[in-house]
Amino acid sequence: MKVVSEPGPPAGVRRTLARLPIGLYRAHLGWLLGGRFLLLHHRGRKSGRPRQVVLEVVEHSPDRSYVLASGFGTKSDWYRNLLAAPDTTAQVGRRVLAVHASPIGVDEGAELMARYAGRHPRAGRALCKLMGFEVDGSRADFLAAGRRIPFVRLSPTGG
Repeated sequence: MKVVSEPGPPAGVRRTLARLPIGLYRAHLGWLLGGRFLLLHHRGRKSGRPRQVVLEVVEHSPDRSYVLASGFGTKSDWYRNLLAAPDTTAQVGRRVLAVHASPIGVDEGAELMARYAGRHPRAGRALCKLMGFEVDGSRADFLAAGRRIPFVRLSPTGG
């Protein structure tokens, strides 16, 4: 794995396009995205204002915990907001869940990335490219990329 760039969060037209899926959830059509995406509600760490972002689910388990990757690193607003206020809600399809966000360790993150790339090889390579990593498609490269990506687990709180 080779780091070729460190892209920042999308701005301008790219930001507008990235935020389009929020409209699906607002129109009660979030179910069209299936279980592979979720709408995360979070609160601005400085402003305290409610925020929303649609993110791809890297992995989910039967206990309804969901793993997310911060593709733009620790500088992503949603990631920093979750660290500041980890109790929030997420909407998956039509279900709204109360969740608690916990950062995932580097080694577990590496395994998560390798499993994700195994399930979705083309998406795994594309995701790495978007994040500024050049990978050859090998498990070792995805493990290396996963060590550099911050991951978060959303666990249901039952509330």
